[in-house]
Amino acid sequence: MRARTRPARRVVLAGSTALVLGLLTATPAAQATSFGPRHAGSLVLVGGGLRDDNSQVYGEIIKRAGGPKARIGVITAASVPESQDPDAADPDRCSNSACNGGYYANLFKKHGAADAQWVPIDLDHLANADSDTVVAQVNAMTGFFFGGGDQYRYVTTLLNGDRHTDSKVLAAIRAKLAGGAVVAGSSAGAQIASGPDMVSGGESYEALRDGSSPGYFDDATRLGYIPRGGFGFLRSGLIDTHTGAYGREGRALRLASDTRHDRVYALEENTALVVDNPGSTDERLSVLGPNGVAVLDLRRAQARTTTAGWSLNNARYTYLTHGDRYTARTGTPLPAPGKKPVIPGDTTPVPVNSDVFYSAANPEGRPYAFRTTARELAARLQTRATATTYETQPGFTVTFTEPRGFTAWSDTAGSPQTLIGLRIDIAPE
Repeated sequence: MRARTRPARRVVLAGSTALVLGLLTATPAAQATSFGPRHAGSLVLVGGGLRDDNSQVYGEIIKRAGGPKARIGVITAASVPESQDPDAADPDRCSNSACNGGYYANLFKKHGAADAQWVPIDLDHLANADSDTVVAQVNAMTGFFFGGGDQYRYVTTLLNGDRHTDSKVLAAIRAKLAGGAVVAGSSAGAQIASGPDMVSGGESYEALRDGSSPGYFDDATRLGYIPRGGFGFLRSGLIDTHTGAYGREGRALRLASDTRHDRVYALEENTALVVDNPGSTDERLSVLGPNGVAVLDLRRAQARTTTAGWSLNNARYTYLTHGDRYTARTGTPLPAPGKKPVIPGDTTPVPVNSDVFYSAANPEGRPYAFRTTARELAARLQTRATATTYETQPGFTVTFTEPRGFTAWSDTAGSPQTLIGLRIDIAPE
């Protein structure tokens, strides 16, 4: 068995039935890129797998929260509550919200924050989301960090009813962001920053085969989404996380197409998408960390479904790495200073890739398979390559093509890092 962290199954959280029904029946009109309320603060969104020693990302959050005066509020309501953790009494094995909150608070102090505190909201403390005492705690903070787990627990704990209104605590955090605070999150804590159609689960192959459905499902492979979305801090595109590590490019493309969004920010592990002026027409993004962020662009893409299955033509894949920037309004990427265009010279064929979305069913699969083929193509003289899904009947072929205007960039000779404008087509076999 290969190591891969994902829930064995997904369940609707206790006490949230009315909310689920409201979310399913109140589907907003599908949309292209949109901007929400303007915020003077900033976002630091990590694709999961944030390492304890990632001083770049922790340092960026602390810097934006005031440097040595930073006070970080840690929210871990996406974790199981203490009452559901069989190891709650063991500090070395516990994984509940309180335990994780203390863990992150200590990390922020270790990385230089003046103070960091757990904000005591979870499924065991639902009333705290509207507590004036907790609101006062939030108002004393200069930055916030949302931990990982299950983003739907954030919906359940911090949003109210089928209208998705803010709890007092979320309203206070939103006001702090509007006033200049930094809001950060990793994995589920980044996902919850989404606007409409926040992903709630699913795997790439099943997404391509079956499409998406509004809701939150017991089947972990089924592509689900919450129509009213998450907190709406970032609305210029959908958000997905753990992208290459879990092979989620396929599900991200299918969800964007089904819900008529024209862009996905597909975040990689241990790496941050930093967003300045979120919600404004001057929204600017940059990448910080050892991996990258894929921008999946569907502005010119066309999807169709036939008896053979679903297909997508003319999407674009831009993969941004450390220091690269991106302007949301125009969809313009800019490689980091010091990176130079890659001049391909390899004449050998692109290696065969028969598991482009790193299937959980393939014990020999490798993570980052989609990115690997894209970079292998960029390093060669050939301008087109294909890869396939591990699953068959039906299988899917992904075609990577270098159209006019495609460029690859790197600060290392001969090794493509940043890719701009690679064409992606997906078709059933």
